[in-house]
Amino acid sequence: MEEQRNTILDGTFIGKLRALVDDVFAVQDLEVPAKAPQGTVVFKGHLLVADSEAAYALIAERWRAHDYTPMLRRGQGVVELVAQPGIVRPKAGKPMVNLALFVVTVISVLVISALNEGVNLLEDPGGIVVGLPFTVAFLAILGAHEFGHYFLARYHKVAVTLPYFIPFPTIWGTFGAFIQLRSPTITRKQLFDVGIAGPLAGLALAVPILVIGLLNSTIEPLPAAGSYMLEGNSIFYWLLKRIIFGQVLPGNGLDVFLHPLAWAGWSGLLVTAFNLFPVGQLDGGHVAYVLFGRATKTAGYVVVGLMVVVGIVFWQGWIFWALMILLFIGVGHPPPLNELAPIGRGRKLLGYAMIAVFVLLFVPTPLVLMGG
Repeated sequence: MEEQRNTILDGTFIGKLRALVDDVFAVQDLEVPAKAPQGTVVFKGHLLVADSEAAYALIAERWRAHDYTPMLRRGQGVVELVAQPGIVRPKAGKPMVNLALFVVTVISVLVISALNEGVNLLEDPGGIVVGLPFTVAFLAILGAHEFGHYFLARYHKVAVTLPYFIPFPTIWGTFGAFIQLRSPTITRKQLFDVGIAGPLAGLALAVPILVIGLLNSTIEPLPAAGSYMLEGNSIFYWLLKRIIFGQVLPGNGLDVFLHPLAWAGWSGLLVTAFNLFPVGQLDGGHVAYVLFGRATKTAGYVVVGLMVVVGIVFWQGWIFWALMILLFIGVGHPPPLNELAPIGRGRKLLGYAMIAVFVLLFVPTPLVLMGG
């Protein structure tokens, strides 16, 4: 993907890089950072043109011939133009891998959802069709989420893979899905659009599916004996049940027994809430970085700490997910290549709205085994 050559920096080569940007960037000072990759140069000064996106595109085109990638960022009182050795050349994806994983995931979700409905597949293999409503609805929500990312990445000309679905024998039959960006985002607008498109697309399906499912669900007494799983309440889910059924549920020994579509919608909202955690490279982390910049790394540690606290008080699963974030996702966020380009008032308002959505969707105790 990224090709980098060992570049010997001398005055002639640095002068060549500088001369290529003289008409768009006024260099006041330069630095060769000791801790950066070999060949990195930081030019400090200010842009000579108002449009940072046009300036970046011009610099990137000129430096490409020398296998260099520019980055524009704000320094202390100056703009820093970072010359980074190497350029990204995305490799082609392997769609058959995506297709194979999707087929296996469909089978996995179908089997698990049929078992959740009480079907004994050894005695009645044809009963697997009972799992179709949940399977179709839930995978549609996951697919909408990932293709939301995919199509916005393609729109912004960011190299991206097709979604990878992950079959796994959980209570849902899958561990979710993900895409991979094969090239960096250039502006915060691109980062924001790609990041927020997934949750918005997922919500556009999950909410109506949940409503339809609840309208087809029944209110029944909670079992007096035996074990059963109780889904948790978010603020949004609690209010929605209050509106549809006219009572607080669970309450007075009653609860809603979920239709498979309601279970799919509830599960889709849970996935969306997790992705909206404002940390690392989760969708919420993308939004937080665009809104708050480098401060999101410190905030990320606070979020992970709060996850541990919630895990101790409510549901231990949050401790597991806090560890997964620390070990595999991280709390930091790589900057886009051009940090100077503004995002606009509309994106800022939408970003703050998505933080509010996260609060409304967060479930302190997602699942509880009762009577066990």
